[in-house]
Amino acid sequence: MGTDTMLRKLPFLTLLLFIIYLRFVRPWQLRWGATDDEIARAMPGDDVVKGPTFDATRALTIQARPEHIYPWIVQMGVSPRAGWYSYDLLDNLGQPSAEVIRPELQQPHVGDVIPMSPDGKNGPYVKDFVPDQWMLWGDQVGDMTWIWGLYPVDERHTRLITRVRLKYRWLSPAIVFAVLIEFTDIMMMRKSMLGIKRRAEQLAGE
Repeated sequence: MGTDTMLRKLPFLTLLLFIIYLRFVRPWQLRWGATDDEIARAMPGDDVVKGPTFDATRALTIQARPEHIYPWIVQMGVSPRAGWYSYDLLDNLGQPSAEVIRPELQQPHVGDVIPMSPDGKNGPYVKDFVPDQWMLWGDQVGDMTWIWGLYPVDERHTRLITRVRLKYRWLSPAIVFAVLIEFTDIMMMRKSMLGIKRRAEQLAGE
């Protein structure tokens, strides 16, 4: 097949891939691991973002109690914080995410920045939290919330549920970040949640 033919077919192929994404990939990634009841469950911060463009609820079961899970969430953030327990080369400046609870990072305050940039100044901030139950992050204008919730199943198991709600501003430079979230968030989030699971289960076993 010649180059000219490929170029002529490129718009069609792009459209086809986009339709496949909207029909199959997006519905799966917006609810990875979550049940219908968890999708419908109200969580803190749901009322902040009005009409979100991106509304993702992901969940998994951890063989540990909430007090073994919550400390890992509290200390998240780009190095020198504990990292994201995900792909460190991409989201933690190449530094390995922490494998231990760091006491100096266990005293969160409303308004604290959860750093995502190398200078530690950019990222969501802590909006509210209840220790061992949930922690809510968000932006300053009400276009984004990110909640981490812990829901005990029994004495030994907890459901970790995270929900990201984001309203796209199509004419804002921030749309570049929004598009990045749209297509890559599931990869980072899945890895991060599995990283929390491994660490919390190890801590519970100790």
